[in-house]
Amino acid sequence: MYYSNIKKWDIADGTGVRVTLFVSGCTNCCPGCFQPETWDFQYGEVYTEDTKKEMLTALEPDFIQGLTLLGGEPMELQNQIELVGLVKEVKERFPKKDIWCYTGFTYEQDLRPGGRRYCQVTDELLELIDILVDGKFIKEKRNLMLNFRGSENQRIIDMSATRSKGEVVLSEWND
Repeated sequence: MYYSNIKKWDIADGTGVRVTLFVSGCTNCCPGCFQPETWDFQYGEVYTEDTKKEMLTALEPDFIQGLTLLGGEPMELQNQIELVGLVKEVKERFPKKDIWCYTGFTYEQDLRPGGRRYCQVTDELLELIDILVDGKFIKEKRNLMLNFRGSENQRIIDMSATRSKGEVVLSEWND
């Protein structure tokens, strides 16, 4: 897996101060994407054990609320396989910190069994994610007044409540 950037003090991509990993590779290629260079799966730098250590160290301070995964596209199959290990370690080391993940794929259609971005680690990864922001960015539905998303079709899903209820539950941030 490659990544384009790590932000160690991000306040735009989730609640509180966050560490954000921008992975490379995206097949959605949304018109108007704010980072089209990250569509290339080999853009940026190779994600290594040192990268993971750097991120874990950045997550240590108490003022850091959690980790955000962005792209590119975290839910591309090869990215999921790498990210599940990182997210699992973050949850083990920092159980009070939350995990946000932004994806252009749709939870019910793409990330459930039979979906086009469902693989052997998808369930495990989704089990570890607290907030999933799903849906392609649609330039015609762009709305700068929305919380934590770029277009009106995108949803902020409370994954814990969704798992408990067995159906999508939108986060309080979705309004």
